[in-house]
Amino acid sequence: MIRSMTGFGRSKYENEGRTYTVEIKSVNHKYNDISIKLPRFLNEVEDKIRKRVSEYISRGKIDVYVGFENYSAKGTDIKINKELAKSYIKELKELAKETDIKYDVNVIDISRFPEILKIEDDENLEIIVKELMKTLDEAIEKFVSMREIEGSRLIEDMVNRISLVQKKQEEINKFSTGLVKEYILKLETRINEILKNNVVEENRLAQEVVFFADRCSIEEELTRLKSHISQFLNLIKQDSPIGKKLDFLVQEINREVNTIGSKANCLEITNRVVDIKTEIENIREQIQNIE
Repeated sequence: MIRSMTGFGRSKYENEGRTYTVEIKSVNHKYNDISIKLPRFLNEVEDKIRKRVSEYISRGKIDVYVGFENYSAKGTDIKINKELAKSYIKELKELAKETDIKYDVNVIDISRFPEILKIEDDENLEIIVKELMKTLDEAIEKFVSMREIEGSRLIEDMVNRISLVQKKQEEINKFSTGLVKEYILKLETRINEILKNNVVEENRLAQEVVFFADRCSIEEELTRLKSHISQFLNLIKQDSPIGKKLDFLVQEINREVNTIGSKANCLEITNRVVDIKTEIENIREQIQNIE
């Protein structure tokens, strides 16, 4: 199923005093950019989390937040990094002496410095990682589900718009069939007005008609446009990520429509070209949000 690049998923898991919270959110992006925030003692798990997320998400700016609280018996085993604390105190005393600032720091202040207090989770790390990955999988499942729901809405909107494009293309095709005949009549009338008689040089008229037909024929463009529309409708039925392919295809559709508008000397066709370009622009905006 086609997915949107925007989504959100959240999961919470509790077991034996350990609480895990995983949140995943994403917005549009050309590439797969994953940012992960997690407790420092779990830094070694970051690559594992990144790989797991990448299995389900191929494109987008993804932010993953991991929260962890440990109130288990082993989780309350707190260690103080005394050597680091002593270094903090020493440096602070020297700073106070050099700057004439009053030294007024107590043990509570020191305990708040980075890496002074540490909860010993090493014995539980394997269990913690297992439970964390379970929570992550649940968050990914909700995240992907939301992306798929949003993706189905985007596809529904684009199908409606491309159907309008297809309808306008068929109307242009009907108008284009009479362009050369209409030009011949206008050319004969114009030449007769210039010559002030009813004698028209057939060779000259034929040359003009051939030149016009060659310069203003939009048959090739209409054929390619029809083919691109068919490719578009087939592409949105695929399950794999198609955002970049759709973007390229819409550029090609826009190219053909622009050429039709510049070559066809017909107000009815021009009006429909404007209608098509409006729908194409709306489709292009929707594609920017497709994975």
